[in-house]
Amino acid sequence: MIQKYKQYGSGFLLTLLLATVSLWAAKLVPGDLIGSSILALLLGMLFHPVLEKIPQTSAGVNFVSTRILKLGIILMGIGLSFSQVLMVGKYALLLMVCTLTTAFGGGYLLGRLFKVDWKLSSLLSASTAICGGTAVATLGPVIEADDRHIAYAISATFLFDLLTVISFPWIGRLLGLSDISYGLWIGTSVNDTSSVVAAGYGFSEIAGNFAVIVKLTRTLFIVPIVLVFSYIHARIKLRSAGTQAQQKVSIVSIFPWFILFFLVMVATKSTGLVPEHVVSAISSLSKLFMVMALSAIGLKTSVQEVKGVGWKPMFLGVAIDSSVVFVALGAQALLQRLF
Repeated sequence: MIQKYKQYGSGFLLTLLLATVSLWAAKLVPGDLIGSSILALLLGMLFHPVLEKIPQTSAGVNFVSTRILKLGIILMGIGLSFSQVLMVGKYALLLMVCTLTTAFGGGYLLGRLFKVDWKLSSLLSASTAICGGTAVATLGPVIEADDRHIAYAISATFLFDLLTVISFPWIGRLLGLSDISYGLWIGTSVNDTSSVVAAGYGFSEIAGNFAVIVKLTRTLFIVPIVLVFSYIHARIKLRSAGTQAQQKVSIVSIFPWFILFFLVMVATKSTGLVPEHVVSAISSLSKLFMVMALSAIGLKTSVQEVKGVGWKPMFLGVAIDSSVVFVALGAQALLQRLF
């Protein structure tokens, strides 16, 4: 057993080093323009040749990109609570349904139109609909997506988020949005959490507070999305194997059990019995694990592989993101009239 875990040591330490550097460097970038997750991914891709020259790191890197990733997702649940859903109200939840439908419906249709691999288009949709890089990193292993597709989707998310952080506060003021309206818009249409914070508080403190609450509520949608795509992926595998007629999908065999433990953590936080300093410590550990996992994904992916994916998925990502931005703004105006 000890020997088994020794083989993970060098790769584990390498991802830990890259994650530590990324977390430190992210604090030096003003305005949260680039988060630690994307920095870790980029650093990992930069050090990709290390994995080829030092093959003994491979086992540890693979361990981090799978097991540590799932552990990070589970622990992330301690920062969420079911009470947040009640806090944002039915108005925000209806708006989220509109943006989710737009992201996944538009992603599916445009993905077929541009003949983009369904796994990559699904990752781009999940990134836009739920929580940026975290959603991509969570869904990727569930549907057995290529590491280069995971890296591509996270990179596309970052580029769009960079644009939103710079332009959205200015657009919000130009449109004369209130703090709550702007916060709702940002919380439902901007992808990564760091970008929501930057764009939200760039408008006002009230808008920033509300945007973060809405964004965290969006994160809970990761549970049904992962379950749905687990089933879709299993059906496609059966169909490609030509066994669909003889065999049905076994829910038990495809069920992503780490999502169940994620919900246990959310329920634990929802009780209000966990001290805040414990919540903070677990959340910090979760973030470290997630950043380590993204650095591991980067280490397994070369820049050339990502570039080889082509321009169509990037255009698809921009189209999905843009459609969600406009739907979130338009649906908000419509719901205000109805309610």
